[in-house]
Amino acid sequence: MKPRRTASAAALVMSAALLLTACGGDKPSTGSGGAAVVGVDYPRSDTDFWNSYIKYVPQSGQELGLELKTTNSQNDVAKLASNVQSLISQGVKGIAMAPQDTAAIAPTLQSLASKKIPVVTVDTRPDQGDVFMVVRADNRAYGEKACHFLGTKLKGTGKVVMLQGDLASINGRDRTEAFNECMKQNYPGITVFGEATNWDGALASQKLQIRLTEHPDIKGVYMQSSFALAGTLQLLKQRNRLTPPDDPKHIFVVSNDGIPKELQDITAGNIDATVSQPADLYAKYALYYLKAAIDGKTFQAGATDHDSKIVQVRPGLLEDQLSAPLVTLDGGTYGGVASLKPDDKSLWGNNIG
Repeated sequence: MKPRRTASAAALVMSAALLLTACGGDKPSTGSGGAAVVGVDYPRSDTDFWNSYIKYVPQSGQELGLELKTTNSQNDVAKLASNVQSLISQGVKGIAMAPQDTAAIAPTLQSLASKKIPVVTVDTRPDQGDVFMVVRADNRAYGEKACHFLGTKLKGTGKVVMLQGDLASINGRDRTEAFNECMKQNYPGITVFGEATNWDGALASQKLQIRLTEHPDIKGVYMQSSFALAGTLQLLKQRNRLTPPDDPKHIFVVSNDGIPKELQDITAGNIDATVSQPADLYAKYALYYLKAAIDGKTFQAGATDHDSKIVQVRPGLLEDQLSAPLVTLDGGTYGGVASLKPDDKSLWGNNIG
């Protein structure tokens, strides 16, 4: 199995804890009341997860004393590039974004670097180009946690469908590669059918329907995001496969995101697990690092004071990997992976208003 990305040993020794070093820099421009002006591009507003992130951003901006200018690129990298130009024209001194196409964003990042406008990317990491900080969780761990849950539940044998995200995204690639590698190494008796869906719920439902028709003995589904939740549940219900976990017809379903609906569906027995992706912390630390960049601070690899670890993923590029726990009905341990129960108060999905 491919190891998780880690910082170099030297960097970890030198910085066992989060290191902030104040540096010199130009005084940032300010908005009304003296607040620094920053831009935030929302990647999309058609999923519960990203709508939750959108709700948290202004709250975090207010707490940090920032004035926000916001845009929405609607999962279109060309629109994101246009939005960035609009934000620059509004005088922002830093931009937080979540590019869904992590290869095509390189020219936009190069343009921002030439203007000395710092960038923080959220949830995704650019394939090329530098940003001040990447704020995401360890997406390889998402795939590994889903693998161990399904592998344990299926006792190492059977067939599962993986509804992949967009393989043009580092997230889709990380989750896919880790799930496949974990299955091959730990549960070789399980057959995995990978289906690329481009984060499209309708396409995911269509491909799952085809697989269930071809292989009615499928016993597990791993969907890499809650974008596929509604369609998957509807399809299973139509086929009389939306049954309690102790029913022989039950198909074990693992999702990724940790939205309130997933937690409710775990409790109801409709799905079996999710990996809670921290929408609240994405908003908080995206703006935290953006403010730090404007203030001239720097960071190095090492443990943080907020239960995460900064790793150097390539020279000059740091990533703060936030905690993303597995959530299961019993809060048990699966393949060595501990989990939380769906009513755990530490989960953001239980605390959003």
